[in-house]
Amino acid sequence: MTLLWLRFAVLLYGVAALAVLPAALYDRPRWTHFAVPATVAAVLFHFVSFAETLYAAHHRLPVETHEVQSLLALILALGFLAVYAWYRNVSLGIFVLPIVFMLATLAAFRPGQETFSAPIRTGWILFHIVLLLAAYAALVVSMFASLLYLIQERRLKSKSTSHRWLSPLDTPLETIDQIAHKTLLFGLPCMTAGLLIGSVIAQADFGAKYFSDPKILLTFGLWIAYVAMIFIRRASGLRGRRAVYLSSFVILVVLFVWAANQFSAVHRFSTP
Repeated sequence: MTLLWLRFAVLLYGVAALAVLPAALYDRPRWTHFAVPATVAAVLFHFVSFAETLYAAHHRLPVETHEVQSLLALILALGFLAVYAWYRNVSLGIFVLPIVFMLATLAAFRPGQETFSAPIRTGWILFHIVLLLAAYAALVVSMFASLLYLIQERRLKSKSTSHRWLSPLDTPLETIDQIAHKTLLFGLPCMTAGLLIGSVIAQADFGAKYFSDPKILLTFGLWIAYVAMIFIRRASGLRGRRAVYLSSFVILVVLFVWAANQFSAVHRFSTP
């Protein structure tokens, strides 16, 4: 039952990590009512699992690596809840909750424990791939929308009629900017869910060495760049040429990550 409680906590941490995104980045405060209760429930299940683990091991302090990882995840989750209780702000959860999820996953799906059955595993791998491809597609659409914004802005400023061949693409600048921004908002939850699912599967198959692969760390760096891009756009009202540069930079990171993963010795999911 110890692992069952912990794996249920991992599931709830994943829900909270996804729910905190619209609450903190998209001005959707209602999602806080999902993120915070999910974290509270996860902490309760996590605490029960941790206490049972120590009791079964006949020691009062964490000794094994998975016990330390579990305790660290629990402390971070409690820290997030303490910050929320004091400041009524969930922004810290954007970064803390995914880390809690990863640490709890390392403890819950450590080597030597049962893993996914073949059909279930294949389905989750497919879901993982589809979500990441959707995130990459959203990035590409956002970049092209930003390019179109730049072209339209230049035409309006110059009041030139020499580019009549572009007239079928005439769209209000505000509409183009909304397309670029909303596709980013769509892609971030897809990328977050895809990475969380992939992390659980990989941890069950490879153990902690999966997270030591530089190419995997680069992928999580891409996620951080994605969050930073959305934050910068919201905080500074970034649009036009600078938005194109920012989107292009993240697209280059995506291509680099994609190429790097092809040479990864760890990032391989064999078919059953």
